Amino acid sequence: MHILIAALHRPLQPTGVCRHAVNLAQCLADTDQVTQITLVVGEWQRDYFETSFRLSGEKIKLINIDIKNSSISRNIWFLFGLPKIAKYLHCDIVHLSFPLPFIRSLFHCPVVATIHDLYPYKCPENFGYPNVIFNQLFLKQCIDNVDGLSCVSNQTTADLKTYFTDIEKRKKITVIYNYVDFSHIKPRVPNGIKISFDHPFLLSVAQHRKNKNLDILINAYSLLIKNNQIKDSTKLILVGTCGPETENICHQIWALSLQERVIMLSSIDDDELCWLYQNCELLVVPSSTEGFCLPLAEALYLSSKVVCSDIPIFREIGSSYCTYFELDGDRLHNVSQAIIHSIAQPHFENKSPDERFSKLNTAQQYIKFYSRLISSEIDFSKK
Repeated sequence: MHILIAALHRPLQPTGVCRHAVNLAQCLADTDQVTQITLVVGEWQRDYFETSFRLSGEKIKLINIDIKNSSISRNIWFLFGLPKIAKYLHCDIVHLSFPLPFIRSLFHCPVVATIHDLYPYKCPENFGYPNVIFNQLFLKQCIDNVDGLSCVSNQTTADLKTYFTDIEKRKKITVIYNYVDFSHIKPRVPNGIKISFDHPFLLSVAQHRKNKNLDILINAYSLLIKNNQIKDSTKLILVGTCGPETENICHQIWALSLQERVIMLSSIDDDELCWLYQNCELLVVPSSTEGFCLPLAEALYLSSKVVCSDIPIFREIGSSYCTYFELDGDRLHNVSQAIIHSIAQPHFENKSPDERFSKLNTAQQYIKFYSRLISSEIDFSKK
């Protein structure tokens, strides 16, 4: 089975979508059923795909598309360039690592798309107007045209059914969690930061978007420092790519005089990320909505303490292993108290990794789903 994974995307730095595409390629490469994986990215993505991610295995081939990194150029390539490559390579499945516009009749094989979230509908403020109109249009066009949809959580599936009420009658849908695997990672202190082991830090891993509620975390951290409720030497490390809220976050840090206390990082590799998870006081995830939240699953895998908002997806992923706080009422008080409570709790090592997020389990589910789609395609062609 030859799988083509489309990961050509606008960002100049690694994002969750990029990590998903790499993880998908790597877990599929470990299976006997998959003989080749072609991972297609933009020329501007090549460097961080080769350096930030560990693409290993003879089965995986990285193809760089040299086009202008503009919305028009990317969408034209999705419509006409992607099906040409798929046809030339005679692949068995095309897997879109995120929803993108395409013409189904130009593909000779089944097309699958990963649905990470329904942000264009649930969080239109993440995109602004009129951009959100196009995001909704592209999402709908993709969902209408694909043969199969792979949702990253039960909550994402529920959201999908809310906005596309007849979707189960029209499409094959499955839930396949993102997997977590740090077994071959050697933790390393991130480049460019000076942190000694006697300086504790709180951690957040999130893109700078409205739904991530990083402003609440920054305000809570400032309040805890001011009231001497956490050690004065405690830092706050924010890991995440720039987004619509970056300017507001930077202004907030400046207004609260936290320039020497808050460290902002991006484009770090897995070794550095692993070190942060293992050495932080706790990970704080104050989001109002998420599709999956890989940082939450990664932190739990590495036995980090986690404080997160009490929303359905976090209960689905984190179960009883997290300290939850309510977004209703006084958010600042709620998250501050949750941080204090979590820091005071004894630290327990996670002795049994959650099998829902295992690499093998994820790979087997994808192979089963692909086989089902290929079989349906063959049956359809005989009619």
